[in-house]
Amino acid sequence: MSDYKSEFQTLKNLFEDELNTFLNGLNIQPDILFDSIKYSLLAGGKRLRPVLLLKTAKILGCDMDAAMRFALAIECIHTYSLIHDDLPSMDNDDYRRGKLTNHKMFGEDNAILAGDALLNLAFEICLDECKKSPECVNATSFLAKCSGVSGMISGQSADLFYSKHETNDNKILEYIQINKTSKLIMASLGMASLLAGGQYFDELETFGYNLGILFQITDDILDVEGTFKTLGKSIGKDSDENKLTSVKIYGLDNSKKLVNEYADKCLNILKTIDKDTAFYMYLLQDVCNRNC
Repeated sequence: MSDYKSEFQTLKNLFEDELNTFLNGLNIQPDILFDSIKYSLLAGGKRLRPVLLLKTAKILGCDMDAAMRFALAIECIHTYSLIHDDLPSMDNDDYRRGKLTNHKMFGEDNAILAGDALLNLAFEICLDECKKSPECVNATSFLAKCSGVSGMISGQSADLFYSKHETNDNKILEYIQINKTSKLIMASLGMASLLAGGQYFDELETFGYNLGILFQITDDILDVEGTFKTLGKSIGKDSDENKLTSVKIYGLDNSKKLVNEYADKCLNILKTIDKDTAFYMYLLQDVCNRNC
């Protein structure tokens, strides 16, 4: 476990260094736009998606420079989604990662534009890589599908819609979990596979699918049992805003049982990959036991 934590931190530090270099190379005006972009990109966080992409690329032996560029792209998309998710017209959150949300710092108008800028920056990065190889084109296409109307945006829309239209349909809950959360995790794993010529693509995509649902279930549980100090955001928002969650559909105790079920699904998928998957196994433990 200590080796896993050390490697996770090493990959995270490499990514943070690259992110700072990338930001220092940008020339964005006016200053408020640049400041709001930096504020959210550098606000911390687990960096789960870029670390997963980098580790998978390392396991599969693909170009690590290209992998790092795609890691930047997916973190730009993830950060834009958080900025927009926090807006008054969506989840209306005041805090993210223990800090004021972007719109609280820079105004709703600038927060919207910062999110828009990050989405476009992500695909600028990807398209520059597409000049180099067809593998990068495939990875870019997969990222677009996972983050767009066939993925994250669809999940966000359903999440908002069903907070205003009462339902206890577990199939709708699963749809929201898959698209809102799983798809970007699937993108991290799938892009690394595609950069490596498609090695274990189906297995890694399925692993990401289940890992994403697992992550969202633990998030739902933490919204009930967590604290502002550990999570860095408001607690109890899901219930207050009538969000469709695992806890609402299955109850707290059954949601905890589902954590174990999805962890087992993930482990069974890892057994089909003829590579060193110990990192993913320790990651699963981390997700199951997370408090933030």
